[in-house]
Amino acid sequence: MKTSKPIHLDFEVDKLTDSIRNTISGDSFTTKVLFLTKTDLKQVTKKNGWNFTWRSEQADKTREVFKLTILNNPGIIQGLVSLSIEPDHVYMHLLENAPFNLGKEKLYEGVAGNLVAHACKVSFQHGFDGFVAFTAKTSLIEHYQKTLGAYILGGSKMIIPTDSAKLLVDRYFKS
Repeated sequence: MKTSKPIHLDFEVDKLTDSIRNTISGDSFTTKVLFLTKTDLKQVTKKNGWNFTWRSEQADKTREVFKLTILNNPGIIQGLVSLSIEPDHVYMHLLENAPFNLGKEKLYEGVAGNLVAHACKVSFQHGFDGFVAFTAKTSLIEHYQKTLGAYILGGSKMIIPTDSAKLLVDRYFKS
């Protein structure tokens, strides 16, 4: 069996919002998280500014890839997350904001927090008490501790525990 080296995640949680917020108008928009489809893969390419090869993520049958969209605008992908269901937790392999949601000129804030909250929600749905693990870039460990309430398991591996996961799910998913 082929084992791949974990990718050290380097997403930044810009702000924990109740959905996602337009940085220009300040308006908040209700989001929806859906499975990434083969049709969606045409817009999430390196040529279009995405950093990861989402086609290979989606092709990996041990992973589920989700897209974040605005409820009334499902054709525009705001961000993506790749998860696997482990025996006692959810593992977050990749998370990426859409290219237009990065940097000082980003269009929406709250995308990464929304996707992490979805991973926690999936964990609760599978009976794992919200536990989500991931491997962080060393420089962002403290950031994830502060913004997500994550803990270091060892090295760069981190876990979001039940209490932190519940706070995230309650913030982003009202129903």
